[in-house]
Amino acid sequence: MAGEEYGLIKFFSYRENLIGTLLAIFGNLLVSIAVCIQKHSHVTLAGTKDPRAFYSTKTWWCGLVLIVLGEAANFFSYAYAPLSLVAPLNAVSFIASSILGFIFLREKWKPKEFLNRYGFSFLGCILTIAGTYLFAAFGPNYHQQLVAKEIVAHVVGWPFLLYVLVEIITFCLLLYFYKQRNANYLVVILLLVALLGSVTVITVKAVAGMLIHSIIGNMQLQYPIFYVMLVCMVATVVFQATFLSQATHLYDSSMIACINYIFSTSFAIIAGAIFYLEFIHVDILHISLYLLGCLSCFLGVFLITKNRKKPKAFEPYVTMDMSQGTEGIPTIHDKEWQAVQPDYTGSFSYGALVNNDSVVPATLPTPNPDQLVVTPSPTAAPYRMADSKND
Repeated sequence: MAGEEYGLIKFFSYRENLIGTLLAIFGNLLVSIAVCIQKHSHVTLAGTKDPRAFYSTKTWWCGLVLIVLGEAANFFSYAYAPLSLVAPLNAVSFIASSILGFIFLREKWKPKEFLNRYGFSFLGCILTIAGTYLFAAFGPNYHQQLVAKEIVAHVVGWPFLLYVLVEIITFCLLLYFYKQRNANYLVVILLLVALLGSVTVITVKAVAGMLIHSIIGNMQLQYPIFYVMLVCMVATVVFQATFLSQATHLYDSSMIACINYIFSTSFAIIAGAIFYLEFIHVDILHISLYLLGCLSCFLGVFLITKNRKKPKAFEPYVTMDMSQGTEGIPTIHDKEWQAVQPDYTGSFSYGALVNNDSVVPATLPTPNPDQLVVTPSPTAAPYRMADSKND
């Protein structure tokens, strides 16, 4: 009888994990597609003289709707699958963005340059897919009924209280060095984001689990713990967005995405292991293969973001417009999409078609004034050398 009950619980755990995994994969794919659609809308408007703003186009609104649907799928996936399974699945968005960059946005590349420019990205996609399979197949298969009483029992447990104490002390120290000592290093900022993110994923899983139980008939919204978790979730998300916004003003977005994924996933796994006790029934072999899958995803994401082309800072420059007769009109180009700025090669012939710095200019002979012969024009007045000297 006990064996049948254990087998039934195990069956439901696999089913719940499968639902959560599929929701997380579907949500990350939708978000990646939505971002590409919105980027396509921005690029299309920037390449034309359309006076409309980006938010007045149908493609941008279509991308926004897909983002909302994708984030909703990610949100409810936490109610079914463990944190240690859902958090690393954000690597799916890196794979999807890398592939859609070639297909949807038509990024230019040549076959001969593929291995040099995109070889690491291709290898990173393979490693990320292999790592996703490993941690999805050997991750914890432990599902809890997240009702209010269970969440309160986890909150007042000594493992979580100790974890929160260590996290608060670490967060305060990092914030002190960041604000008072001007230690605006990328690692410091993203560690602050990851510490907040570990609280975010705990609260998201709790809120999503209680909402699912309320929808199916077991009302949980009357308990104060639901609103406590909801307020903590919103507050930590807002502060994460603030720190990430500060990081984007100082560092490259590709580096931020890679390091933030590694830090946030690591802290989310630790939070799930401490708060929800997700690895309590997992053997050493499965844990080792799970960690191998996570390391493979970390390396894959690093390789995907490593060779992303950095945008070149645009500087205004001047060209001569020869379309208005024979007189060249200087034109100042202050918009990147209006013209292509010529590359500076360390030459004084900036913008010339051919670099002729190595060519020594020829010395022109000085004509003798007595030998200068001027052919008068039939319609022009006589021109004398003495007049030019007087001028």
